[in-house]
Amino acid sequence: QVQLVESGGGLVQAGGSLRLSCAASGRTFSSYVMGWVRQAPGKEREFVAAIRWSSGSTYYADSVKGRFTISRDNAKKMLYLQMNSLKPNDTAVYYCAADKYYPNLVLSRADYWGQGTQVTVSS
Repeated sequence: QVQLVESGGGLVQAGGSLRLSCAASGRTFSSYVMGWVRQAPGKEREFVAAIRWSSGSTYYADSVKGRFTISRDNAKKMLYLQMNSLKPNDTAVYYCAADKYYPNLVLSRADYWGQGTQVTVSS
């Protein structure tokens, strides 16, 4: 049974920072790509960032490049998203996701999902 559990969401003012965490359990993720997908109210899910668990290669949506940083701790099976210079349009539920194929994260078709954590950025 794979479990992804997010934490770290909250309310922050524009320009502020938050760090999201995702605890992964239940299998070995060495061959997986893990990432973050967000969904704003009334909108479809949107890819944010991903990282290959084994190599550490990272991928970002254009909207967050230079502001967000994805990272992982292999030993602890933890995934992180450091979010800086937050904007009101970053407000969304952020989901941790995992799949063997990067395109599936981009298309929000990942095999495994967490329950989501709310991020609200006030102006």
